[in-house]
Amino acid sequence: MRPVPADALPQLRPWFAPERPGPLIFEHVVRTGHGRCRVNRWPHPQVVLAELPGNYALRGDPAQCKDGDLDDVAGFVDAPPEWLPALRTLDPAAGVWDRLVAVLPDDAVVPPPGDHVRLLTPADAPALAALGVEDAWIHETWGGVAGLLAAGVAYAATADGEPVSIAVAFYVGGEYEDIGVVTVQAHRRRGLSTASAAAVVRDIRARGHVPSWTTSPDNTGSLAVAARLGFTHVRNDVLYAVRTPIPV
Repeated sequence: MRPVPADALPQLRPWFAPERPGPLIFEHVVRTGHGRCRVNRWPHPQVVLAELPGNYALRGDPAQCKDGDLDDVAGFVDAPPEWLPALRTLDPAAGVWDRLVAVLPDDAVVPPPGDHVRLLTPADAPALAALGVEDAWIHETWGGVAGLLAAGVAYAATADGEPVSIAVAFYVGGEYEDIGVVTVQAHRRRGLSTASAAAVVRDIRARGHVPSWTTSPDNTGSLAVAARLGFTHVRNDVLYAVRTPIPV
């Protein structure tokens, strides 16, 4: 698999069209400069792989993959169902992670985020770097803490001035932006996730995009936040977990 230069990435857009709410991996790579895309040949690829840390999108013909092409894939893969046998050749234990995708209707009224919610800045880097392993995924699509804070897309509900519930535009597309939220264990069940996510919703709408929300059917906390904000279910989806456990 060979990397595609940044200036040629828009040529790959038909492989991922039409844009849908959910894991907007390709669009995020193109629009933010984080991550990369690889193909099995150039020009006229038969297989296209868009990559962010721990997150992938595969398109094309699995039969055109050669041994070794996907050996470094480890994470959650967005791909059509015909890719599952090939992924299980890489990892016989590859799992199917059920996902629910929702969007926020244009007429949904989102409450103001509150005075305890603020935009995160580079001064908050130590607090984000101190997040536990289970929460550190929140900055992975932006290349890490510094990239996320430089992008200006993260808000946090605070306690004693410290960010304890962080919401971000996790994937940025041309029409949709998918929201990610983490709240540290000691501050859960206090409405902080709703407050921080509401601030991100306002930002996304100000950019002329539609907020989307993706979670798993068993994540009752995430489902409750989405419901409080007014998100509406639009489809069921799956990700394939390759060389990585499905979160519980």
